[in-house]
Amino acid sequence: MNLRQRIKEMMASELMLEVGVDEIGDDAPLFGPNGIGLDSVDALQLVVAIEKHFKLKIGDQDKAREVLYSVETIAKAIEEAGPA
Repeated sequence: MNLRQRIKEMMASELMLEVGVDEIGDDAPLFGPNGIGLDSVDALQLVVAIEKHFKLKIGDQDKAREVLYSVETIAKAIEEAGPA
């Protein structure tokens, strides 16, 4: 399973999403009206889940905004961080 698919599976299980894994586009925004509708509570859970599953620490809010934009941006951040 590739990284983007693993991220989607993790999001579906950790955040109890109402959308299916197959409905989450790699480049689709995760937050806001054009996205899959995550909110600030989901953002917090997502940061914790990413750290737990992928060992990626997201330090500050500005960085979190960038990283958590889409599945693709999360995947790139994990790839750039390299093996934990």
